[in-house]
Amino acid sequence: MRTARITAAAAAGVVMLAGLTACGGKDGGNKAGGDGAGGSPVQAAAAALRTASEKTGSEKSAKVESTTKQGGTTQSMKGGMDWSQGMRMNVETTGQGGLGGNKPMQGLYTPEAMYLKLGLGGKPWMKYDYDAMAKKSPVFALLKDQMQNNNPSRSVGLLLATGKAKKVGTEDVRGVKATHYTATFDVAELTRMQASKDFSEKDMKSMEAALKQNGTKDETIDLWIGPDDLLVKKTEKMQNKQGGYESTVFYSDYGTKVSVEEPPASQVNDAAKLSSGAMGGGLAG
Repeated sequence: MRTARITAAAAAGVVMLAGLTACGGKDGGNKAGGDGAGGSPVQAAAAALRTASEKTGSEKSAKVESTTKQGGTTQSMKGGMDWSQGMRMNVETTGQGGLGGNKPMQGLYTPEAMYLKLGLGGKPWMKYDYDAMAKKSPVFALLKDQMQNNNPSRSVGLLLATGKAKKVGTEDVRGVKATHYTATFDVAELTRMQASKDFSEKDMKSMEAALKQNGTKDETIDLWIGPDDLLVKKTEKMQNKQGGYESTVFYSDYGTKVSVEEPPASQVNDAAKLSSGAMGGGLAG
């Protein structure tokens, strides 16, 4: 089903795009305060990352630009996110592995549902209610959790939670002198750390099983923190049976105004009512 495949790709893409990964209540380092004289490299990295997590989390919006490569397809996304009251996003996605060509597709994401401007069935918008669609694919349960509980600072918190983060060096990121950090963790850690305390144990096990089934063993996350202690770039890489997953996200213009208005009901189809239910393979990469 064309709509179902587009939905699965969009859902998986946005989960990774936004850096919406919870830290699971662990931080893996000492108090913030620069490089931490006298501490180990891991402790120094943890101290700097904690400062970055607090500073990035204190912001409430940003512009984002990402490229995702997954199973031979490439998807680009550009727009804005606002996490002042749950996560809300207004983005345009280009490239759907032949499903959407290079024509941009608008997507609106709220804490309860996502709306894709597909132009099917006589109405321009398709609504995907997370609760209803979670019955068809566990990716929607995670997407709901991410959109209600997280923000870009959680990517920084995830590296802290591993207790494995280390500093790579200083690099230029689009004209900004940024410090590069990295960490690698296995699929069990990934599943547990991605979700908030509100994510059910049943959904957690479904996500972990899906990742293992597609051959995912571990993931590497790299972050670049600017001189103002704000996250400016994130990459994620993992290998699996579908050809692997690689995502790069750039963050900029913190504090920007982001408009996310749900389409009028007269312009919206409900995917849960129209779908044939073939969403079992929705978790890609």
